[in-house]
Amino acid sequence: MKRAALLIVNCLLFAGAAHAETVATPIPIGIALAQTSNVALLGEEEVVGAKIAEKYFNAQGGVNGTQVKLVFQDTGGDEAGAINAFSNLINRDKVVGIVGPTLSQQAFSADPVANRLKVPVIGPSNTAKGIPQIGEYVGRVSAPVAIVAPYAVKEALAENPRIKTVAVLYAQNDAFNTSESKTFQETVVQRGLKIATVQKFMTTDTDFTTQVTAVLAANVDLAIISGLSADGGNLVKQLRQLGYKGAIIGGNGLNTANIFPVCGKYCEGILIAQAYSPGGDPKNAINNALIKEYRATYKKDPPQFTAQTFAAVQVMVEALKKVEAVTKSKIGKLDLGKAREELNKAIRTGSYLTPLGKINLNQGGEIHQETFYVARIKMDANGKTGKYIYVK
Repeated sequence: MKRAALLIVNCLLFAGAAHAETVATPIPIGIALAQTSNVALLGEEEVVGAKIAEKYFNAQGGVNGTQVKLVFQDTGGDEAGAINAFSNLINRDKVVGIVGPTLSQQAFSADPVANRLKVPVIGPSNTAKGIPQIGEYVGRVSAPVAIVAPYAVKEALAENPRIKTVAVLYAQNDAFNTSESKTFQETVVQRGLKIATVQKFMTTDTDFTTQVTAVLAANVDLAIISGLSADGGNLVKQLRQLGYKGAIIGGNGLNTANIFPVCGKYCEGILIAQAYSPGGDPKNAINNALIKEYRATYKKDPPQFTAQTFAAVQVMVEALKKVEAVTKSKIGKLDLGKAREELNKAIRTGSYLTPLGKINLNQGGEIHQETFYVARIKMDANGKTGKYIYVK
């Protein structure tokens, strides 16, 4: 796979240097997200956020009167899929920038491709340590896990001060979950708790008997799970079915309503830290617009991944307006390479009032976000549907 990735990068470098091109109109923005594989449980929420953003900002006039066009590419659930999606968006579709990919694991492989070709990337859900450090053209609107995850532990202890022992379980083949689990482990130790067992699994696993047996034998008060929707949901289900009665904290990969059909009634009570709340600020007009549009179609509030992807598209659109102000030229008249360069600079200037609240990206591409939340899953009586109840 590494050899194939190198060949793709070399081809991209050659093609990108072949000749100068101007930006197409409508202005193409790449959306590289997981639409297939088990990761699609997260990616489909992101696709919805991107589409709502496209509709909203074009209705507002796009980029100073020029419409934007989102160009979608499916990354699937692995690194090769993300590299291929980035390749198509950069080399064939000539996008000015890319929103994606879904997983941090994919970002560590695909983002370097865009960075070498000087194409701006904004990660909507890449929270692992080291993402902005990939390169000067890489940023994110997803707050790093080291900041978000500890809120869930704090809430669990506030609700039950008698928690003393913890089991930590994580998907070892995924960069984000490995990074998140390290943060959780550091947090519980800092809180004076004992880690009784650490259990690893794979995102492709379906049988968690070994891990659950170890948790039950350790007789812990709290289980913390860092996985994706399918594997994490099944692990929660099997923990409860085999008799675990303690509290459960889910990582960001479980932060989707798509987990409800996986663990069913056993999802009840899971605590998950949040970077977004539909009710965070009733005066936030752009969040209210997102909520209204999402409710009209789905009859419920938008989830975090939808809001983050909306915000990523928003940053691209508003930064493109800044490019026109700086260059005093319409985007469509700019050389594509120049437009990408100026867009990358513009992304990192000023602040943005998004559904996530007021945010900004520093010169290194890291997001600054002020407010975070914690939610508890509350399942409906049918055991198949549910909602997130915000407790902080």
